Amino acid sequence: MQRVFRSFKVRNFRLFITGQIVKLVGVWMLFVTQDWLVLELSGDSATALGLVTALQFAPVLLLTLYGGKLADRYDKRHVIMLANVFFAACSLSLGLLVAFGAVRLWHVFLFAALIGCVSAIENPTRQAFWSELVGPELMPNALSLGSATFNLARLVGPAVAGVLIASLGSGTVVLITAAMAVVAVVLQLRLRADELYRDFDRAPAKADTSIKGGLRYVQRRPDLMLIMALVLVIGMLGFNFQLTLAVLAKTVFRTGAEAFGVLTSALACGALGGALASTVRRGRPTVYVVLAAATAFATLETLLGLAPTFWLAITLALPTGFFMIYFMQAANQRIQLGVDPLFRGRVMALHVLVFFGTTPLGAPLVGWVSEEFGPRVGIWSGGLGSLVAALAIALIQVRRSKARVRVHLRPSPHVHLAEPASAEGPALELRVPTLR
Repeated sequence: MQRVFRSFKVRNFRLFITGQIVKLVGVWMLFVTQDWLVLELSGDSATALGLVTALQFAPVLLLTLYGGKLADRYDKRHVIMLANVFFAACSLSLGLLVAFGAVRLWHVFLFAALIGCVSAIENPTRQAFWSELVGPELMPNALSLGSATFNLARLVGPAVAGVLIASLGSGTVVLITAAMAVVAVVLQLRLRADELYRDFDRAPAKADTSIKGGLRYVQRRPDLMLIMALVLVIGMLGFNFQLTLAVLAKTVFRTGAEAFGVLTSALACGALGGALASTVRRGRPTVYVVLAAATAFATLETLLGLAPTFWLAITLALPTGFFMIYFMQAANQRIQLGVDPLFRGRVMALHVLVFFGTTPLGAPLVGWVSEEFGPRVGIWSGGLGSLVAALAIALIQVRRSKARVRVHLRPSPHVHLAEPASAEGPALELRVPTLR
């Protein structure tokens, strides 16, 4: 446990992650309350609910790269604080409209779009800011704890929102989320700037901080390009559980909302375990760690789609959630720990765009497949597509690095991978046991 939480010995990290826990729980509470408001104001319209979700994700496509540019050009702490202040102002305004009975459906749509804009700016900046809170040795641990914070908030936030909506009303819950964002700002104000791990106070006067400059940097880095391509495919095809699990539980296993909640919680608990398991990593993960995690996730998702019973589906959801986040953390850490600090904000913005920006493209495709061929097909086809992508990227990596793969049957069966030394590091040798 000391290894898992070793970043907490840094004062700035403790303050920032505490604020993030409070703020992110509030964000998930707001999302649930917002969806509830839409259903109440639209007469349970699924179309209106889909529209408000689209308004939340559309700014990711439009503004995330600009958010990365701001992160590389200005003080990341100030950008995050301003984003949280704007989030608090939006939540306060919407909460007052609901509390006084003046809210209309278009109000909810408007604030969903505004909060989506805030998230598009804050997400890449927050991802790049973790590196300034701790030193290089603790950075993998800090990144994993940040992911664990997100998954913990995803578990706690919706449950708290459901209780509070029933007892206090939607307007009060939205106002509470505004106060939670203010708490995060207060804690961020207490960060000591002189204790931040910064390679520079600001970008040099002649440094290229343009979006095109960041894209050119990634284009020159095949090690980053391969990981982002893998994240793009798996994010688009494999990470659609919010859609597929609901349909699977209701139409295939014929269960109610409570059972669906158990299935979703199993996936989230596994995800939290995967995030905590990633905290023990001390350095930049190799590309083969990322590929192995992606292969494990894709295989388990395929099996989950083929699960014949509800309880077997729950059993498979746990390791699926584990390797889902373990893969994402390995990919995130490989990118963050291998990027020039001058470009970190823009590179992480592209990473966020590649992952979250594919949701508006992948969700309708997986939804159509699930409706036409059944929810099982929607799940296992996404897993199978992710598996093909992982194997294809692995083949490209082996050819690019001129590695040699040999299968030994005696004296002990194993697969031997020998990769020659490169500019990225020394020679790599990997021995993987096989079944007798």
